[in-house]
Amino acid sequence: MDDAIPIAYLNDFVFCPASIYFHKLYGSMDTTLFQSTDQINGADAHKAVDEHRYSSKKSVFMGLDVYSETYHLVGKIDIFYADTGILTERKKKIKTVYDGYVFQLYGQYFALTEMGYSVKELRLYSMDDNKVYPLPLPEEDPEMLAKFVQTIHAIRTLDIATVRQTNAEKCAHCIYEPACDRGLI
Repeated sequence: MDDAIPIAYLNDFVFCPASIYFHKLYGSMDTTLFQSTDQINGADAHKAVDEHRYSSKKSVFMGLDVYSETYHLVGKIDIFYADTGILTERKKKIKTVYDGYVFQLYGQYFALTEMGYSVKELRLYSMDDNKVYPLPLPEEDPEMLAKFVQTIHAIRTLDIATVRQTNAEKCAHCIYEPACDRGLI
């Protein structure tokens, strides 16, 4: 599994391919040295799931380690309700449903189904405003599934020397911007 892609990288890559490089570079450092207040708050909001305190029901899986052999992805799920088949990815505040969020759920979905679980629904959950965003299963959205596969291929074949950000707004909200030589700021 040495070359397995962490599921979280799918979202990072969509935001900016260079962020994966910085993710690895800053990997074991104390995150308070480089994370923004929003990211620290997001990590704090996930603690109930990460520490398995979200629910005591045996049918609610939290922070379960997963692996997809098909796509060679590894990571953790947020919450899977095994009794209903609902897989949920929690975010602190969702203003827009980005492709990266969808791809994270797809990675979790494929890993869980390969592990023998029956996933019937996908959803994003915005914690700050208590909103649920249902998503179609990958087989119900061939266009998004194709983008998911293309993104995995792009990560595997990434040449960091060719990465150039084209969206200044992304750079303005990037925690790695001060160290990045590919940004627009």
